[in-house]
Amino acid sequence: MSLLEQNSSPLDTAPPGEGYTKGTSHIVWAAVIATVVVSIAIGLYVWVGVKPPAATGTVENVWVHPMHTETSGFDAAGAPMPKQSFDQVLVFTRVKIHNQSQTPLFLHQVMANVTMDDGIHTSYAAIPSDYDRVFLAYPQLSPLHGNSLPSEATLNPGQTLEGTFVSAFRMDKTAWDSRKALNFTFAFQYQPSLVLTPDSPVIEQ
Repeated sequence: MSLLEQNSSPLDTAPPGEGYTKGTSHIVWAAVIATVVVSIAIGLYVWVGVKPPAATGTVENVWVHPMHTETSGFDAAGAPMPKQSFDQVLVFTRVKIHNQSQTPLFLHQVMANVTMDDGIHTSYAAIPSDYDRVFLAYPQLSPLHGNSLPSEATLNPGQTLEGTFVSAFRMDKTAWDSRKALNFTFAFQYQPSLVLTPDSPVIEQ
């Protein structure tokens, strides 16, 4: 028997590299399984860690009233002063805000935001007393008068706050009609703000 015949064996008949391939296949499967397990663990961590927002809400209705205003030419004491005129759009908004958290929420600011070509214009909601004065000054708007939304309020867990507020933008109707977006921000102490967009079309009065 030759030396060549003595060195040959069934193990030597496998193609070069086959044994290496068989060994690495187990490593590949182990890596795949490990990746899946880690992905599931990360997903569970994120799912458990993400908390729902403290407040939810809806914009029930939005009415707008464009108007041109000219001052009387007299100050509060009756002394003459130059007349001034300007255009503005009054925005009346009826909303519902719900506290779905386990702790009280403290509402301290309400804002209306209009996106125009030059950026975002923001108007703070009038306090309830000024809201009521609007209807004394413009009785033709009385059909829009409802329960005012408090400018500062405490919402207990599970409580829903509902009301109407008014904000004003110094622009004419043409500018208002060219707006790109409209939304409302409800700022809470110690909690992220709630931003709501109207679900229904804006109605002009």
